Amino acid sequence: MRRIIFGIALTLITVSSLSQVKTGYNIGISVPDIRDSSIYLAYHFGNKQYIKDTITLDARGHGTFSGKEALPQGIYLVVLPGKKYFEVLISADQKFAVSCLYKDYFNSLKFSNSPENTRFLDYQKNWSVMQQKASDLGRRVQSNRGNSDSLRILKEEQNIRNQEMKSYLKSVVSQNDNNLLAVLVKSMIPIDVPEFTVPAGSHNADSVKWVMNYNYNKDHFFDNIDFKDERLLRTPILQARLDAFFTDVLIQSADSINGQVDKLLLKCQGNYKMFQFISVYLFNHFRESEIMGHDAVLVKIADEIYLSGKADWVTKQFIDDLRKQVELLRHNLIGMKAENLVMDSYKGIYVALYDIEKEFTILYFWEPNCGHCQEATPKLKNYYDKAKNEGVEVFAICTTSDKAAWSKYIEEHELTWINGWDPERLSHFDYFYNVQSTPTIYILDRNKKIIAKRLAVEDIPSFIENYRKYFRK
Repeated sequence: MRRIIFGIALTLITVSSLSQVKTGYNIGISVPDIRDSSIYLAYHFGNKQYIKDTITLDARGHGTFSGKEALPQGIYLVVLPGKKYFEVLISADQKFAVSCLYKDYFNSLKFSNSPENTRFLDYQKNWSVMQQKASDLGRRVQSNRGNSDSLRILKEEQNIRNQEMKSYLKSVVSQNDNNLLAVLVKSMIPIDVPEFTVPAGSHNADSVKWVMNYNYNKDHFFDNIDFKDERLLRTPILQARLDAFFTDVLIQSADSINGQVDKLLLKCQGNYKMFQFISVYLFNHFRESEIMGHDAVLVKIADEIYLSGKADWVTKQFIDDLRKQVELLRHNLIGMKAENLVMDSYKGIYVALYDIEKEFTILYFWEPNCGHCQEATPKLKNYYDKAKNEGVEVFAICTTSDKAAWSKYIEEHELTWINGWDPERLSHFDYFYNVQSTPTIYILDRNKKIIAKRLAVEDIPSFIENYRKYFRK
């Protein structure tokens, strides 16, 4: 749980404080080898840290963080000059003292009147040693990849080490009777995945076993986390576990993710603060994702939480802007049938997207004078010239009204694909395909289902090749 802080935000978050019994806090600090220096009391929230209190140590290096209202419980940080820091647990008893020496602040750290923090400190020291040994062993495993006998022995040692570490974590939990330290350590314990037996006669037993392990891990990943315990909000642990689950554990398809979103929100039902945190996390995670298809998850979260009125922590302006953004996404999600486009063309005849009978249709929204298009269009032409007789068609739609420039570019570069012309946007291509910049690319299958979107031109050949190999029925 000890991490390097690269910067501490000076602005308090907008989320209101968690409800606490108003008994106040009083935390004495003694660092004799720094005097007349400012130090800070900060707290974790998600993957960021925020300042709660500031004091200046006196000429003896003494000072006190104090307030009339109790602090929301969680992991806090005492930040010393030079951005050195140590962590403390703020739980029910918020009146205690801390002392250390600046030059060796962690090893000299001592707590008075806080048995829980003393145990927390012991845990940190023990865990640090165990992690270092595990890291050293991991390096030995990597360096012996070519030696099967040594690798087997090291792997066995690694399994024993992992079990010892897990046993230690469980012992800390059992010895701390559901206090804050127990809750934090329990949330870090990996789940025990059973050894599955693949049914006899199964085709591709390794794949079957992988699926069984995947499903168990997916369904039980959060077993050791209580999503109604608000103390987890002011720790770095909860967001780290969420990141691991949605980035490393789940298959990155919208269908897989959406089901887990529902289950996760159900876990924190009835706890407003936790529901708010999870909702904001999910919205930001998938809004910022660059993985193709994740916009379908964003639309789901927007519809079911924000646009439904459940997110009362955001402004009306935010909701109005979000509604407009979502409307531009909901018609062009991966797996949906693409909207038909009917328009004039370079040849002077009307063309329709649905009339194309090729195995793949590349929708290409472009401009003749767009710098990026001038790089992408020749690359797409080179691919098209090779693929047009192999079931690939390009439907290119110019997004400007400069017909002379459009015609000149087509002629000079010999663009023989379908060149659509709709300067007045009567087909509403910009709305249905969320065309806000050029070039914008979609790939459709034979039935005009959207199978890819916003690819770079150079990624088109490999995508189509892989689609034919793995997904074509």
